[in-house]
Amino acid sequence: MFNLFSGMLGLDVGIDLGSSNIVIYVKDKGIILSEPSAVAVKKLPRKEGREVIAVGTAAKEMSGKEPHGIETIWPLEGGVIANFDMTQELIKYCLRRINAGNTFMVHPKVVISIPAEVTGVERKAVIDATLGAGASEAYVVEEPISAALGVGLPIDRPSGCMIIDIGGGTSEVSVISLGGIVVTSSLRTAGKMMDNAIITMVRQRYALLIGETTAEEVKNTIGSALPLSPELEMHVKGRDLSDGLPKSDIVSSVEVREAMEPTFKGIEDMVKVALEKMPPELAKDVVDRGIILTGGVALMRGFGERLSRAVNTPVIVAEQPLNSVALGVGKILDNLGAMRRVLMSVERGSR
Repeated sequence: MFNLFSGMLGLDVGIDLGSSNIVIYVKDKGIILSEPSAVAVKKLPRKEGREVIAVGTAAKEMSGKEPHGIETIWPLEGGVIANFDMTQELIKYCLRRINAGNTFMVHPKVVISIPAEVTGVERKAVIDATLGAGASEAYVVEEPISAALGVGLPIDRPSGCMIIDIGGGTSEVSVISLGGIVVTSSLRTAGKMMDNAIITMVRQRYALLIGETTAEEVKNTIGSALPLSPELEMHVKGRDLSDGLPKSDIVSSVEVREAMEPTFKGIEDMVKVALEKMPPELAKDVVDRGIILTGGVALMRGFGERLSRAVNTPVIVAEQPLNSVALGVGKILDNLGAMRRVLMSVERGSR
């Protein structure tokens, strides 16, 4: 009876649980929520713990601006759970948001994506957090599989598909054939490492201290993987390290690109390793079809072209790189019976 109500209300849910953003797909409705994976908490007196005061966009807006006693937490690092309780609060918040307007709380089936190279303990933590947040059933799928489905790759055929997913905390490349992953390689460094590199560069060159939100804005505004014509500049504001007073300096796209260079090189090397491990017949398919690039970093100016030059293979940026994983999880939800074979594990709650 419960599953009947859940299906009737269309509240079966797909989650792309990323280090930077959480994207929610609801069956028969599509993507309805995309928020930063941030939770703001207030420390309670004595040993009474912490109180969640904001989640998502509201919590991110507090980051770096909190008064004493309030802290903004990013509970996922490198695509896996670093803070179990706050991850559970994040998922619970999303389930409450999609349940708004209903007279009673529906505990949905949830399909949630995780990186391919997580450990069994890390996978179990995601499942437990999802069930603890209110799901009746938790299905776990490898992120490369869901991303490939989301961009429309024919993963069931006996041919090779290569997809690169670069998000906030994880860079992952996988070759998929016959519905499974043949070769995979990953780095737990991606967009957030680029932000940290920009923070370090600005501090060293300008004695200027900026926060993660400002660094992300610089990356998105003037960041590039290849030289630009003309190069861009941006006023960056922060705190002068010499006297502690507010300060503004002009930062160029050349400087930002140089700061991010080690991350670019690391991703290129990761892809080359995957190509070297790939069976020759699948390599032929990948060259013919091209490599699909998705994730937030896919939007970086010139990144797809740079990667194509580095590996001597066409690289195609997905149409919706930020939503590819969530769209793929949605396809699994929409046809859960036929798609069970791509799921890593399934667990049911006690309801």
